[in-house]
Amino acid sequence: MAIQRTFSIIKPDATKRNLTGAINAKFEAAGLRIVGQRRIQMTRQQAEKFYEVHAERPFYGELVDFMISEPVVVQVLEGEDAVAKHRDVMGATNPAEAAEGTVRKEFALSIGENSVHGSDSEENAKIEIAQFFTEDQIVG
Repeated sequence: MAIQRTFSIIKPDATKRNLTGAINAKFEAAGLRIVGQRRIQMTRQQAEKFYEVHAERPFYGELVDFMISEPVVVQVLEGEDAVAKHRDVMGATNPAEAAEGTVRKEFALSIGENSVHGSDSEENAKIEIAQFFTEDQIVG
């Protein structure tokens, strides 16, 4: 398998509860390396652009408001088959359906406050990474 990069966000519900280290420990235990990381207060413009794919959905405004409500941690993770591995460690979007031991099973408060975001494909990972990082900010 090839080494890939994927994009990860530790969302406001998790940063507010000081879960950044616990969540990253799960990613690292799965063999993913953090090669880029920043704690930011996402702006409304950043959140609207990032989630523009959902702009026509009824939850869009609520999602944007949530993502700017507290700081987030944006990250670039690297490893073998990183996109799929990261998604496995995150678990299902609905924490009630997430497998035991996954981030969302252990830490998510609800479907909306599900603690983490991860790219769903290698192509989207490249787009999402570029929204928050320049190449010189990724080391590893």
